[in-house]
Amino acid sequence: MSTRRGEIMKELGLQRWRLRGRPTRGDAPPAAAVAKAEAATEAELPLDGRAAQILRMDWPQLKDSVAGCVACPLHKGRTKTVFGVGDEHASWLFVGEGPGAEEDLRGEPFVGQAGKLLDNMLAAIHLKRGKDVYIANIVKCRPPGNRAPEPLEAAQCEPYLQRQIELIKPKLIVALGKVAAVNLLRREASIASLRGKLHDYRGIPLIVTYHPAYLLRNLPGKAEAWVDLCFAVDTMRGLKNKPAAAT
Repeated sequence: MSTRRGEIMKELGLQRWRLRGRPTRGDAPPAAAVAKAEAATEAELPLDGRAAQILRMDWPQLKDSVAGCVACPLHKGRTKTVFGVGDEHASWLFVGEGPGAEEDLRGEPFVGQAGKLLDNMLAAIHLKRGKDVYIANIVKCRPPGNRAPEPLEAAQCEPYLQRQIELIKPKLIVALGKVAAVNLLRREASIASLRGKLHDYRGIPLIVTYHPAYLLRNLPGKAEAWVDLCFAVDTMRGLKNKPAAAT
């Protein structure tokens, strides 16, 4: 390989790829190929065994596993997986339902019209995406037609979200919409019955409000969402002022 071509390949991150033939000695397979192979192996495990494996992963391993995941049928229609975005040590964790069309294209949650509204909601309580805030979804791949994730799909993705939460260690979780709420709380209930209360997710306080996409279709709900956000701010203030437990 010429020096110039080598430099170009290096810039593109392809210096260790071989387009044809067998890899030469010392070459490592592309990271994407490794992740896909590992994810395929994970998918063959029983759900409990797969979950146990995922729950031991660090951030890089988790991201690679999600990128190559084939554990449920949603992978067949995705453009990109949508892992999550933000401060990996955030106090605030916002959890939505699943990626939409634009999120699927860009690989980032809440980047369409609902994402713009979410950013405005954050700004209203003096928060900003990526600064002490992490945003994720119940599922990492877009459901066809933006339908709600099916139980099997949510179950296969649950260990990923659980591990993200364990690594982030947020002080407060805000569930955006009914799908996020019922999956995190593991019980069926109306969003009306869940709002305005402090719930618990594995020892972490959790508050439920409307999904931004719902608020785009139901403008009167914005006033109720504002009440929920004020409740979340008051709750966070109390959590941050709470004396540290004695060790």
